[in-house]
Amino acid sequence: MTERISTPSKTKQIIEEHGFYFKKNFGQNFLIDSNILENISDYAGITKEDCVLEIGPGIGSLTQVLAENAREVVAVEIDNALIPILKKTLSGYDNVEILNQDILKTDIDAIIAAKNGGNPIKVVANLPYYITTPIIMDLLEKEHHIDTITVMVQKEVAERMQASANSKEYGALSIAVQYYCDAQLDMIVQPSCFMPRPKVASAVITLKVLPERKVKTKDEALFFHLVKCAFGQRRKTLLNSLNNQGKLNITKDELTSLIVSLGWDERIRGEALGIHEFAALTDAIYEKLIALNESN
Repeated sequence: MTERISTPSKTKQIIEEHGFYFKKNFGQNFLIDSNILENISDYAGITKEDCVLEIGPGIGSLTQVLAENAREVVAVEIDNALIPILKKTLSGYDNVEILNQDILKTDIDAIIAAKNGGNPIKVVANLPYYITTPIIMDLLEKEHHIDTITVMVQKEVAERMQASANSKEYGALSIAVQYYCDAQLDMIVQPSCFMPRPKVASAVITLKVLPERKVKTKDEALFFHLVKCAFGQRRKTLLNSLNNQGKLNITKDELTSLIVSLGWDERIRGEALGIHEFAALTDAIYEKLIALNESN
């Protein structure tokens, strides 16, 4: 087994040897606790049958653990200054491929086809806080063949992913994650486990991507449009949010009638609706739009 690099002294040594400096625009915080790295691999359920896509490997601390447990690891790193470091720290592993790419521009389907015969892969990442939501949404919305997504994120973001209606953490991200996945908060991680230390606690969360959606809706694009509108002005009523931002070609009176017909108070806010209620609202508006089109 290759020497582990996930200690404060070894991480510092590697950084100094290569003249590396942390870049705020990439949100770089390297894990320096071997136990947590092992836990992440365990929570992800990595076995020798698995192909793993790792996002943002940094200097390769988590990559080492994944490589020892998986059949193959594809590590996508955006910072080209880290590539020579990764090639050195991971030189003892013949089952790791390093790609110097932006994950949001990476052809994930091509990786899945080439490395895993099109079968679902597992995604593991210590995600930069500033881009967590765009990466998660990209992975889910594009419907790649992904089995699970196990990620280290800001604790507050993990709580949002799991949040229920009528809670302050509940929002568009909560609905999107719960629409596509079952979410399991695995562990809380303190700032002292990173170099440099972030200002807030982190959490590991595993998203099990579901083979079918939890709700059926007649128009998925409309569903997410309504969710986005409802939380775009979350202190306003659902009626006013949809009327102000929806661009639905439905009058406010017609929207009021639709909301009341679903058994809700016209003053209800979007944060009170779960995914099933948003699906019911989507279908009601969809049917109304169809009827209006047919009458014109």
